[in-house]
Amino acid sequence: MAFAGRWELESQDGYDEFCKLVGIPDDIIQKGRDYKTVTEVTQSGDDFTWTQFYPSNAKVTNNFTIGKESEMQTISGKTFKATVNMEGGKLTVSFPNYHQVNEISGGKLVETSKAGSVVLKRTSKKI
Repeated sequence: MAFAGRWELESQDGYDEFCKLVGIPDDIIQKGRDYKTVTEVTQSGDDFTWTQFYPSNAKVTNNFTIGKESEMQTISGKTFKATVNMEGGKLTVSFPNYHQVNEISGGKLVETSKAGSVVLKRTSKKI
């Protein structure tokens, strides 16, 4: 249940390079650069609801069960099937263009996305 709660973005490293690599348009990159994205996570056993709130009242909600294939959606609205796994207390999932690991470290939500050699690391505090 460590992931459950509301989290507000504190810092992000590699944002521009990562967003460009995965095909996010420049105007969306600009809007999101300094936006304090809020992530809301609810958890019941292995079942999760993971919602991220973006600029312009946009939000993406993904529901998934650890170890089971689920339909997921990206911020650009693309849908795909993926399986989220729990490995050593970390949530791992492969998106179409990158791999993501989410963990709680030092009381913070740390989301690390990797596409080739490009890494986006986002750190959020609990609110």
